[in-house]
Amino acid sequence: MQFKHPELLYALFLLLIPIIIHLFQFRKFQKEAFTNVAFLKEVSIQTRKSSQLKKWLTLLTRLLLLAAIIFAFAQPFTSKNKLLNTQSETVIYLDNSFSMQSKGNQGELLKRAIQDIISNVPEDETISLITNESTFKSTTIKAIKNDLLNLDYSSKSLSFEAALLKAKKLFKPSSNLKNILFISDFQRNLNEFKPENDSLFKIHAVQLKPVNFNNISIDSAYISESSNKTIELKVILKNSGKSVSNLPVSLFNNDQLIAKTSVNFEKQTVTSFSLPENEIINGKIIIEDSDLQYDNSLYFNINRTPKINVLAINNADDSFLNRIYYEKEFNFTSTPINQLDYNLINEQNLIILNELNIIPGSLNSVLKLFSEKGGYLIVIPSEAIDIETYNSFLSNYRTSLNPILKTVKQVTTINYSHALYANGVFEKRVTNFQYPKVNSFYSVAEIKSSPILEYEDHKPFLLEQNHAYIFSASLNTSNSNFQNSPLIVPTLYNIGKFSLKIPDLYYTIGNENTFDLSVILHQDDILSLVSGDVVLIPKQQYYNNKIVITTNEEPSVANIYSVKERAESIQNVSYNYNRKESILSYQDLSSLEQITLSNSVTDIFNTLKSETKVNELWKWFVIFALAFLIIEMLILKYFK
Repeated sequence: MQFKHPELLYALFLLLIPIIIHLFQFRKFQKEAFTNVAFLKEVSIQTRKSSQLKKWLTLLTRLLLLAAIIFAFAQPFTSKNKLLNTQSETVIYLDNSFSMQSKGNQGELLKRAIQDIISNVPEDETISLITNESTFKSTTIKAIKNDLLNLDYSSKSLSFEAALLKAKKLFKPSSNLKNILFISDFQRNLNEFKPENDSLFKIHAVQLKPVNFNNISIDSAYISESSNKTIELKVILKNSGKSVSNLPVSLFNNDQLIAKTSVNFEKQTVTSFSLPENEIINGKIIIEDSDLQYDNSLYFNINRTPKINVLAINNADDSFLNRIYYEKEFNFTSTPINQLDYNLINEQNLIILNELNIIPGSLNSVLKLFSEKGGYLIVIPSEAIDIETYNSFLSNYRTSLNPILKTVKQVTTINYSHALYANGVFEKRVTNFQYPKVNSFYSVAEIKSSPILEYEDHKPFLLEQNHAYIFSASLNTSNSNFQNSPLIVPTLYNIGKFSLKIPDLYYTIGNENTFDLSVILHQDDILSLVSGDVVLIPKQQYYNNKIVITTNEEPSVANIYSVKERAESIQNVSYNYNRKESILSYQDLSSLEQITLSNSVTDIFNTLKSETKVNELWKWFVIFALAFLIIEMLILKYFK
């Protein structure tokens, strides 16, 4: 028991006064003679005993009465907190990711959690609340009630570590008791929830789980084959629950149903659709699943793709280049160095220096400007280069070559993590392929990045510096068999495709997505992404013959967006939600000793209330004082 005014307890010393009065009676008795003394003595003894008992009972009730009054004025109370002026503050992290769409015993997990928060937090109590995309600092439930009721599921993810750090910054310095409450399903495929033990903060976790763990999702889609007439579209479906029978899969072009199929599978399956080759398709794939809804559709676009401009400046045979950069996808132009039209350079996406002996200063200047404006280069040296002019040129790309070495080398190492080979070029890492070889090569004096291809002694055969792909050896058939190697096609073809990043089939929201548009804008014009009433202005960089569009967190809603210059539509691009939350697997938090774990929002709020509740006892002492007063009156009246 604690006291709000403990200094008043000194008044208990006043209880000595009635004790002294009762112990030292100042009343004197006078003796009187009377007949039948024996009888009177007996009556006197009985009366004196009765009188003494009455006096002690009266003294006790008066002492208790005064003590109860003193205790009442001192205002006693009980609390789990040791300090009277402890200030408690609560910060709530409410996970509104897509996995919270799962249904619990009382409906969707997120909606039930919102109702429990509104029901259990007093309307006038000051709290702070964090969601995956919003922060409400030092507010009340009454003020944010409508925001909570209208809270939607978010494609943005906030790691538990980031949420904890954000929560700690919201507390006031004056708060003594700091409670952090995490409300989530704590999916296993997200970052692990393992908060460190911190004596300044008390962490509570409410893990909400669905009643079932079934979910079917459209995982991804890709084009597997392409011919002159049709395109084969593959769709991957995944299931985290019971096996599925006759699941309908529908394909729409805009709002028109163009194909439909059904599938039976347990964990994963692939279905396919045939699409016409030369038709623009604003596609949408839909399945019917009653569990998570966000992954039941997938948007994609098939557009008419512009051809990529490739210029080969030659001093050697370029027939192998002509075969790789074929007419369907590339505008390939070839010219000898002595017939080069410099006006062509600004129109290109990729320029290939094919075994030039010397790089003139004028070409050096033009190519430097070309690279600065987003152009790509492939440098293939001859066997008799002017080392000085080459290194003057290569200094723009922070590298240089040493004199040629007449030594046979094999290309034995592939950097599989490089973007040229990362996306489906190799099904697995090859260790026994037919190694290309060179009869002579230039060693690279400076290397600022990891080589793409390496010789057996780990010297670079191909490296990349600032969009310049530099070979260290000639590729003609007398010096190398690289033209006959399986590596040449994916290597040179992908460099050509990278020089103009045509929009993909679709993009994933939340990732950094970049694509190029072959368009020339008027001065001060900008491009925007438009879908219905949503208008977004993405990050955009202007170059001579293209614009590079980069998106990150926005768009945040899955849909097909039109890239527009004012009212004119240039091209469509699709964005879909990340499927990382589609597998309903959850962390086990029972082993975490540094948190208080519950599966009910109501229970955790009851715990918080009990920890901060103050039980005031002064009313009881007032009642006790009245009771002792009544007891004293009864004693005085009825005790004879």
